[in-house]
Amino acid sequence: MNKLLFMGRKSYAADALSWCVDNGWDVVAVVTDNHQETSPTANAARKFGLRLLDYDSLLEAINSDTIEFDLAVSYVYWRILKKPLIQSPKLGILNFHPAPLPDLRGTGGFNLAILENHENFGVTVHYMDEGIDTGPVIEVDRFSIDAKSETAQSLEKKSHKRMVDLFKKTLTRVKKDGILPSQKFTGGRHLSRNEMEELKKIKPGDDIDAKIRAFWFPPYDGAYVEIDGKSYTLVNRKILEKLDGDAEAIFRHTQIGS
Repeated sequence: MNKLLFMGRKSYAADALSWCVDNGWDVVAVVTDNHQETSPTANAARKFGLRLLDYDSLLEAINSDTIEFDLAVSYVYWRILKKPLIQSPKLGILNFHPAPLPDLRGTGGFNLAILENHENFGVTVHYMDEGIDTGPVIEVDRFSIDAKSETAQSLEKKSHKRMVDLFKKTLTRVKKDGILPSQKFTGGRHLSRNEMEELKKIKPGDDIDAKIRAFWFPPYDGAYVEIDGKSYTLVNRKILEKLDGDAEAIFRHTQIGS
């Protein structure tokens, strides 16, 4: 009961994948952006000689009975999963979500926590269903934050350090106990990508510094002003001072292959 299908994208997912291989999981395939030569998760799979699939080829393998696995994990994998994938593994599909559930579903958890000055944040593991982060919750690791000093980039880094630990803890429990206790929740917030993009735009009355911090995640476009039909990302003095003359620090925590 240790055949594992791993789905992930960025360097934190690559760390989680490496841990699985080192800790006795039989990783039957890795589903990732394997077409990207810079994908950290794809590179980790190549390092270990693991089978690489994209989402469509995974579904083909399931339909043709050429792949078998007991458990699947999604470490911030971007696709919404559908049947028959959700019904395939005996031990279910675990999703590791970088925000507290049911509070903040989908994308934008880092951004909203800063914009709304939340006093705590969290990372979650839950069983997947066909909804967006609506499956039964196994555990939420909550921690205090100072939203007035965080940026989206710094909160992402802090969250994934805790989520890798939650990943290791959860898979160790699954190997021992099988299906884990979970609880179904309702409610919570989910913003579409279009809604999140609209929030980036600086408008009269906005807390501009909060918006800058909430969307500071280079090399992606951040909070912006529009001048003569063109958008310009803003940065404030506090962020510049943290760079301390080190231009590479802008990109240090950026996850390649996103």
